[in-house]
Amino acid sequence: MPNPTKSVAQNAGKTPPFEEALKKLEGIVEAMEADDLPLETLLAKYEEGTKLVKICQEKLAEAELKIQQLEKDAADEMKLKPVELPGES
Repeated sequence: MPNPTKSVAQNAGKTPPFEEALKKLEGIVEAMEADDLPLETLLAKYEEGTKLVKICQEKLAEAELKIQQLEKDAADEMKLKPVELPGES
């Protein structure tokens, strides 16, 4: 059985992968909508949720930039370049 304290300590200072952050965010939203939580707990979950939203937005922005770069690189590769045939100079 995994040690939750150890996994939290390992992830301290690191941002979780997008999918993990999104899953945690979904869990927070479900808990906030379903449970009758005390105000302090709601505030703590809201704070954690806002951090996770920021992480997700940053990861999506990084992915978008990567896609734009890949599209640019692919467009440059697809340009026709003049070919010198043997004997031409």
